Amino acid sequence: MELEQRIKQELEENPALEEVGKSDSENQDDNSENTENTNDSDDFDIRDYLDEDDVAEYKLHTNNRASNDEYHDVPISDSLGFVDYLLSQFRLLPNSEIELAIGEIITGNMDESGYLQRELSSIVDDLAFSQNIFTDLLTVESVLKKIQSLDPPGIGARSLQECLLLQLQRKSEMDVEAKHASPLQLAQQILSRSFDAFINKRYDQISQRFNISEKQLSSAIQVITKLNPKPGSAYNDSMKIGSQIVIPDFIVTPENERLDIVLNARGAPELRVSNDYAELLQTYSETNQKTKAQKDAVTFVRHKIDSAKSFIEAVKLRQHTLLGSMEAIVNLQPDYFKTGDITALKPMKMQDIADIVGLDVSTISRVVNSKYVQTPFGVFLLRDLFSNAISHEAGDDVTSAEIKAQISEIIANEDKRNPLNDDAITAILAEKGYVLARRTVAKYREGLGFGVARLRKTI
Repeated sequence: MELEQRIKQELEENPALEEVGKSDSENQDDNSENTENTNDSDDFDIRDYLDEDDVAEYKLHTNNRASNDEYHDVPISDSLGFVDYLLSQFRLLPNSEIELAIGEIITGNMDESGYLQRELSSIVDDLAFSQNIFTDLLTVESVLKKIQSLDPPGIGARSLQECLLLQLQRKSEMDVEAKHASPLQLAQQILSRSFDAFINKRYDQISQRFNISEKQLSSAIQVITKLNPKPGSAYNDSMKIGSQIVIPDFIVTPENERLDIVLNARGAPELRVSNDYAELLQTYSETNQKTKAQKDAVTFVRHKIDSAKSFIEAVKLRQHTLLGSMEAIVNLQPDYFKTGDITALKPMKMQDIADIVGLDVSTISRVVNSKYVQTPFGVFLLRDLFSNAISHEAGDDVTSAEIKAQISEIIANEDKRNPLNDDAITAILAEKGYVLARRTVAKYREGLGFGVARLRKTI
């Protein structure tokens, strides 16, 4: 996506650069032939600026594919934006012009999870300074309440506690038969009065405070865990706020005994030097007497054509670098790309790839830190494939990814009523031959997104 934006910017800024159209490919070839033997009597050769290599050939892949082959990319959505979706609901409510302006400011300050990320007092100041609208805190808060009544429930909250309570309130309004001691009502009381104890899973403390049984507490917790802590995320797939859906840079597909690697450059248009600018140089080269204005114009044209040719070459070089790096990675990890088995992933450092492709390790770092690869078993960042070797009792080297997979499996199979602490996980790993320090296990556990044992406890 960044490449597309960069090419778009260059096309806008340099009139000598243009996309290759399907209907004028032949014209480009004809133009190359017509200018092949043309020389200028001045100090430059027009053939240096116009040659058949100007037609971009950087849509690269390692195996030939038909033009109608399918690519299972994740498409970019053109659906209604999330902020616009909220405003479309808000504008159906009875609002004054000032309230409409306030609503636009509030929705514009929400993050992609649906939380309001700005203080209401700051919104009051924003309206005064940017739109010359003078209002007060109570008015802004009343508009926020309207927005919080929109779909999805929980939108416009300023904290996780408020987000969950807004959703419970919506459920309570719909469930008119809910009694005071119902799981729904109890869930509201827990989040209102014992939120800290709840998020830290101090269930004994909650039971004592509300004088309820374990069964009652369990029913209330089930209500809470069904709520959405990020109400805006429900629209992230088709109504992405401020960013775009990931499209993989590479596609790796097992084909019999080999691996087919495709550099996904379908979003990048083919580029060439503009025909109009080529004709300007052609006309200039055929002119016997050249005025100062013509020479100045040709100097400008030369500069723009040089810039266009340099940009095209830079894009070609980028594509060659990406493809070469991906080929090196796949060649080092063939078993992993054929099976998707994390245990088949060999220890691999960025320096290993840099040595193979003959590039600086900083270049490889830029490649793997921001590029995605699509495989039959998922889409993931290239950097996730890299890790240092960890010794196994059997004598083989294993990757940190394999260790993480082991920890995930251990936690997935633990007794949730009595979850394992880091010492216990370390001991289980040692039994399997993975000898690690407890602090290393804790680091991997945190990196996987698992909390400490107390926070994984359920009732």
